[in-house]
Amino acid sequence: MSRSYTIRTYGCQMNVHDSERMAGLLEAAGYERSASEDADVVVFNTCAVRENADNRLYGNLGHLRPVKDGRPGMQIAVGGCLAQKDRAEIVRRAPWVDVVFGTHNVHALPVLLERARHNQAAQVEIAESLEVFPSTLPARRESAYAGWVSISVGCNNTCTFCIVPSLRGKEKDRRPGEVLAEVQALAADGVLEVTLLGQNVNSYGVEFGDRGAFAKLLRACGDVDGLERVRFTSPHPRDFTSDVIAAMAETPNVCPQLHMPLQSGSDDVLRRMRRSYRPSRYLSILDEVRASLPDAAISTDIIVGFPGETEEDFQATLDVVEKARFAQAFTFQYSPRPGTPAATLPDQQPKAVVQERYERLVALQEEISWQQNRALEGRVVEVLVSTGEGRKDGATRRMSGRARDGRLVHFAPGDLSIRPGDVVEVAIGYGAPHHLVADGPVLTHRRTRAGDVHEAGTRPGGAATGLGLPGFGAPPVQPAAAAPACGVNG
Repeated sequence: MSRSYTIRTYGCQMNVHDSERMAGLLEAAGYERSASEDADVVVFNTCAVRENADNRLYGNLGHLRPVKDGRPGMQIAVGGCLAQKDRAEIVRRAPWVDVVFGTHNVHALPVLLERARHNQAAQVEIAESLEVFPSTLPARRESAYAGWVSISVGCNNTCTFCIVPSLRGKEKDRRPGEVLAEVQALAADGVLEVTLLGQNVNSYGVEFGDRGAFAKLLRACGDVDGLERVRFTSPHPRDFTSDVIAAMAETPNVCPQLHMPLQSGSDDVLRRMRRSYRPSRYLSILDEVRASLPDAAISTDIIVGFPGETEEDFQATLDVVEKARFAQAFTFQYSPRPGTPAATLPDQQPKAVVQERYERLVALQEEISWQQNRALEGRVVEVLVSTGEGRKDGATRRMSGRARDGRLVHFAPGDLSIRPGDVVEVAIGYGAPHHLVADGPVLTHRRTRAGDVHEAGTRPGGAATGLGLPGFGAPPVQPAAAAPACGVNG
């Protein structure tokens, strides 16, 4: 009999991408996916950036111990960033774990599981450098209509708050031809939208000596037959160049959306963060983007309460947020991460101060987001449908999807033949702080091959098309809906 597996994924889009590869590897090795807790193999793909990530992992492992004790042959594997950081510590604290593997050797998971079963001993394998580029591995993709395409792994930056470079290594770039081949294959399978993924996408090409490679890649994606939407995350302001902005504006299928981390609006805080730009430079990039793409929806990451942040520093952040007019901001309360330089900086901020500033920032950004969304009332938008179950709002059944600028849109389908992966046009009737609502009739409905695939995958007896993995929370079935590329990293 084949063995079953389930994967619990925590953290950023890169982890979601890696989980798709783990699932593909396991299925290629003969495993079958299980959505229940009774799987023969449970894989934790961990994050080391989120607060209390280790407590969460060990809590989950503790809950599984009695399950494993009662099921001989069950295996538990731990991979991802926390595994790369803690290594053998995981087996010491949770000796019932069978396999620990790092961010650089995802490809080894099936072999390690088999070796642990054969040897009846835990297998810990943490590679110090990338062995196989994850995107060359088989994948069980999460969505029939939207996909991640990794263009690089690792990061060459030295931000003092971020542990990612030590866990994922220096930046390694895929060759453009390999990236385009994957994009073309996805489009040939009916995928309508791809998100180009990297820790710092606009430094792409430095490794092979072409600083204009990212702009060229965006333009090349514009020539891929059947590909309707291209997004990317995340760029670093230091490396943002005018050729990328021109490529965004001149390539029709590149979406009018930009996620670019700010982190702080204070010169002094940015210096302590080792962020090699200043607010004036950041705002000048936004001005250039909006001059070329007036309707672009711009989002960001901001850290509140970084060590040494004064009230004046925080006010500078609020001032930049006022000027930037972000559509959305992912806001984080700073907390020390062991292994990062910022963890040992003086003047760590009291929790109460950080909380109060955080609440002020959230209130300001919510008001700006609401103003921007209200300004879209009456506008007709194209929506790539992402949810098929709909949601209840009184007596009105709604479906959801993303506009081209990445905004979440809820709409009343009317015609029950609309499926995830189809494309509709609707008129926005109401703008809320975090989404748009279209209560009127669907103006146009285009059935797509992606919708066909999704429909086939959800019929009884059909081939499943989504991971449906426990631990995802609300799965980011469209990359644009997900959090930034690595939490506070950018």
